[in-house]
Amino acid sequence: MSDARIKALTEFVLPGSKVADIGADHGYFSIELVKSGRTNFVIATDKNSGPVLSAKKNIAAAGFEKFIEVRQGDGLKIINPGEVDTICIAGMGGALICEILKNSPEVVQTAERLILQPMNAPEKISDCISSIGKKISDIELAEVGGIVYEIFCIDRAENFVRKDFKKFSSPLLKKFLNQKLQKLIVVRDEMSKSPAAKSGKKFLSVIEEIAELEGLLSRSGK
Repeated sequence: MSDARIKALTEFVLPGSKVADIGADHGYFSIELVKSGRTNFVIATDKNSGPVLSAKKNIAAAGFEKFIEVRQGDGLKIINPGEVDTICIAGMGGALICEILKNSPEVVQTAERLILQPMNAPEKISDCISSIGKKISDIELAEVGGIVYEIFCIDRAENFVRKDFKKFSSPLLKKFLNQKLQKLIVVRDEMSKSPAAKSGKKFLSVIEEIAELEGLLSRSGK
């Protein structure tokens, strides 16, 4: 996990939180959470034994074994309801993140905050969040390997405070919008080859989104 992504994720964690780092991989984010002073309670999980062993090794080297517990298992199924108040899932596809959340509703409902960073299909996050009674309270951008990703901060609906998302003042915004635009242009061009696709609602929504992005970019100066 890149330093930029770890920094953006960490800034969304409220001080004193009890955090579940799902898909912790080598444990770098969990280590940074403790090192930064944000928390002294992290459950780092991964489905596979290799990352679990790697995380344990790195956590021991950092001297944080008493603050970070490593567990092997599938998603949130190895977290008890109420055990954590913050759930972080980063570096997975949007569809998989939503599947993990939907498979453990009792754990998700007892959490105060979700911090999600999808590698693809970020639109799926908005769809699944609305179905579990939570709202996106902020979005930040982070660049990994030349690609700009969105990081979603999600709170309970009753704790929701409307404000401008951080991403709109990010120096990465233009690059993010351009990347999104280029992907949609590819989709539009592929769909244009099929008369059936061109007559569908999805094609119309793609055209509208392209126009919206072009408008945003022209107003901000491409």
